[in-house]
Amino acid sequence: MNDATGNVRLDPAIADLLKRDRHGLFAAVVQQHDSLEVLMVGWMDDEALRRTLAEGRVTFWSRSREEYWRKGDTSGHAQWVKGVRLDCDGDAVLVSVDQEGSACHTGDHTCFDARVLPAAVGMRDQGASAAE
Repeated sequence: MNDATGNVRLDPAIADLLKRDRHGLFAAVVQQHDSLEVLMVGWMDDEALRRTLAEGRVTFWSRSREEYWRKGDTSGHAQWVKGVRLDCDGDAVLVSVDQEGSACHTGDHTCFDARVLPAAVGMRDQGASAAE
């Protein structure tokens, strides 16, 4: 969709569903399409989402560099879009991808490989109903 200046912009029907932070950003969770492994979390604004939806490659907004970056353009570790879903609150998207190479800038396969936190493991009470 084009705006008054002829620039392509995000479909207003999609833009109206988004809830952004004070900087105009929302979280983008990236997941491997076949294994469902969570690879990374990045930030998007309307333009980054528009590019992602239109180009088939994931584009983020870099908060530190204050510029758009398409995953893999410099590293070769591209993320090929397989699907995009908006969460129920409109403040995050889930991007299903085919990851080429590692997802993390550290070289790890995912951004969640290196720092495992100690956590108590919960168990569902087998006698309790799901509605409780």
